[in-house]
Amino acid sequence: MSETAKAPVDVFEKARSHDRLEQLEAAKEHDLLPYFRLLTSQAGPVVEMEGRETIMLGSNNYLGLTGDERVKAGAREALETYGTGVTGSRLLNGTTPLHLELERELAEWMETEDAIVFTTGYQANAGALGTILGPGDTVICDSGDHASILDGCRLAGAKLRPFRHNRMEKLEKMLGRAAEDGGGVLVVVDGVFSMEGDVCDLPRIVELCQAYGARLMLDEAHGAGVLGARGAGAAELFGLEDAVDLRMGTFSKSLASCGGFVAGPADVVEYLRISSRAFIFSASAVPAAVGAALAALRVIRSEGPELFARLLANAEYLREGLRDLGLRVVEPGTLPDGSVATTPVVPVVVGDDWQAVLLWKALFEAGIYTNVAIHPAVPPGGALLRTSLMATHDREHLDGALGTIARVIADFPDLPRA
Repeated sequence: MSETAKAPVDVFEKARSHDRLEQLEAAKEHDLLPYFRLLTSQAGPVVEMEGRETIMLGSNNYLGLTGDERVKAGAREALETYGTGVTGSRLLNGTTPLHLELERELAEWMETEDAIVFTTGYQANAGALGTILGPGDTVICDSGDHASILDGCRLAGAKLRPFRHNRMEKLEKMLGRAAEDGGGVLVVVDGVFSMEGDVCDLPRIVELCQAYGARLMLDEAHGAGVLGARGAGAAELFGLEDAVDLRMGTFSKSLASCGGFVAGPADVVEYLRISSRAFIFSASAVPAAVGAALAALRVIRSEGPELFARLLANAEYLREGLRDLGLRVVEPGTLPDGSVATTPVVPVVVGDDWQAVLLWKALFEAGIYTNVAIHPAVPPGGALLRTSLMATHDREHLDGALGTIARVIADFPDLPRA
């Protein structure tokens, strides 16, 4: 009997010897891991985390609708009507009247011909890009785009040409190169970048796409329910909705649920319904999630302007307060009229990964929860402490948070200063 051949490499070896292992073990040993912390209450401006009352400055619950009684009633009604799950894909047995209502109202809100609802926002990006693009096409992405965009591009097998974050001269260079690649060209950018909190230069992007004959897809995950008169996102804010070919959004931010959508031309949306593997081969979202998203959308469409104003006023207040403490914050960018394009994401520049983690820990122990963005989520040496606001924060919350931050940063003299 011959010896059984063995694989020359153990595929599990990377799990045991990856380049972040030593750093991860050290963080665990000293309770410095800023991820997977336990939330033991409902999401809101003040939460309970691991037994402590904590001011939440690290949530995407931008409008505070996860606790809205109308949204919870929408989830309860869907649960009672359709049960805990539909146990099938949208294609086969997982489409309910709630899905159709939600898709119709999303298309109305976005002012597009149609919309398609996916089970998660990640699937919306990966499913759309992995279906629309093919190996003969070129996709051009901002280096700050969400991971789901990059994964969707890789899934498609398209030629990927990234450009440096928000650098329009680099985008134009990539468009010039893509013109020589053959095949279709799609530019995909975030409307609001999730880590930096800045907005894309949409007017220039549209101008360049039109000059080079490229299609444009905009990820509105952090812009929908936040920006624009009706909250339809960055495309509405800039008055360029008709110039954007496809728009993607999520339910896990302003819409207080879980899921995602793509809105655009009816023929493209229909093609996704019958061709997107992420859509066809994924179970439908649980009814309560769809019911909550639909209820939240109706709140936004009826009461949005007041909520948007409160949210963005809170963001401006915190940004100014952090600046007054001497901290360096990422600026959100400007609109064509010169006004500030305020978003709910207000990141503080820290630089060093370990210093960012130590600062996060000190704030957490003092009763403030923030998010940490370290490499590879940001470039090396570009660590951020990401704060984000809600419409339901009041000035007492923000003043309390700023007072705590002032005390804590006194022990961090090497922080970058404004």
